[in-house]
Amino acid sequence: MFSKKNKNNNDPTKTIPSTTCQTPVTLDNLKRVLANIDEAEIIERQTNNGQQVMMLYIRSLVNLERLNEAIVEPLISSSHLTIHEYMISSKVSRMITLEEAETHLLRGDVILYGMDHEEFWAVPLQNTLSRSIQQSGTETIIYGAKDSFSELLEQNITMIRRRIPLMNLKTESFTIGSISKTEVVILYIEGITNPDYVSIARKKIASIDFDQFLDSSQVAAFMEDHKHSVFPQFQETDRPDSCAFSLGIGKLVIMVGNTAYALIAPITFFHLFQSPEDYFLRWIISSFLRCIRYLSFIISVTLIPFYVAVTTHHYQMIPLQILFVLLESRSKLPFSPFWEAFLMLITLEIIKEASLRMPTKSGQTLGVIGGIVIGQATVEAGFASNVLIVLVGISAIASFLVPNYEVTKSNSLLQFILLLLAAYLGLFGILLGAIGILAHLNGLSSLKQPYFAPVAPFYLKEWKDLFIRAPLPWMKTRPEYLHPVQKWRMSRRR
Repeated sequence: MFSKKNKNNNDPTKTIPSTTCQTPVTLDNLKRVLANIDEAEIIERQTNNGQQVMMLYIRSLVNLERLNEAIVEPLISSSHLTIHEYMISSKVSRMITLEEAETHLLRGDVILYGMDHEEFWAVPLQNTLSRSIQQSGTETIIYGAKDSFSELLEQNITMIRRRIPLMNLKTESFTIGSISKTEVVILYIEGITNPDYVSIARKKIASIDFDQFLDSSQVAAFMEDHKHSVFPQFQETDRPDSCAFSLGIGKLVIMVGNTAYALIAPITFFHLFQSPEDYFLRWIISSFLRCIRYLSFIISVTLIPFYVAVTTHHYQMIPLQILFVLLESRSKLPFSPFWEAFLMLITLEIIKEASLRMPTKSGQTLGVIGGIVIGQATVEAGFASNVLIVLVGISAIASFLVPNYEVTKSNSLLQFILLLLAAYLGLFGILLGAIGILAHLNGLSSLKQPYFAPVAPFYLKEWKDLFIRAPLPWMKTRPEYLHPVQKWRMSRRR
């Protein structure tokens, strides 16, 4: 019932109505709505010219320090005939329906009721609770801006507008969630972003029918084209500069209220390997680091399955000296290579999850205990070989080089799938799994756009920002696979 879209698509602010039945707002209806809410306040005041005015609000949501200063004292001393004349210079809105009044009350607005003229007006006086602007905790970089989003939606939009001071930066607002009443805002640059993306995102948000949203990832789960894939089809970030850059090349940004992460779309698989710092460092260094990330992803997914495949099915491929080392290391182990690797990977995942859920200092201690003490004890007890411990350590470190956290978590699942294939089919199983992953990536899409572009479909010109990041002066056009309205990034071109 929250998915009904406003009929006027050109309206910059669209709020999905909470109910299809519109009830007129009256004083009795408002009192009934506020019944049994201890923080509800209904206060009556008389103005200087004898008018009766009633204030209705929820105390915990309103900035009480500003209430007297902005409303009570000016209202009492006012000699205007109506509230509208008195509030003409303030950011107020008149309410017609009870649903509008409920929305304003829950946002922290104060509702003024002029008893003589029977009009209802909402005055925004929200008690804004938010932490200070801090450094990003998930995408840390050496160079570049240090600020990150907070849970305050308007503040987050302001941080983007400061980076893109254009009137063409458009915002469209929605409300979803029958319980959470979550605000969702689409941002895009008119004249650059393809209008089809905005239209698709608008329809997807309007079709959401769910009761509660506590994080942007939950909104992404409803908007993804392929809900059963392990790969994210929206890029989550808490960095305003990443959002500003994405808007500038023709993507759109979706911001969700009360969360510190924004969604960027459409994306490709390769965007998940790009760091904001790629465009701040020299192009040779950025290109080298980007290639290291791709290599690390491959290592993290295939290294352990390759070990199992070789030691189980293809031991004749191993050079003789290394084979002696492996035989000596595994001579006293009671498990096959598959079970040895499987148990160590499960143990590694347990340590990872435990270190993430514990306080920072305890997590560091747990990492030391899990990585050194348990690893050494496992070898001495004869449950794992030295070689496998080294390979598991390399694989674990390599998985963290990917900037996107969701891809890091996807690595583990892909690793287990390839491990099973390697145990039963050897290297042929790994090859089969790799073909399956590539086919799956080729079939994905993000906001109906190919997920594996510019590789498939093939865009040769866009390879300048794929594995190798070309010098910035060479990147004169926006990515062709994003189909931007304005192709060129330079105002003066030959």
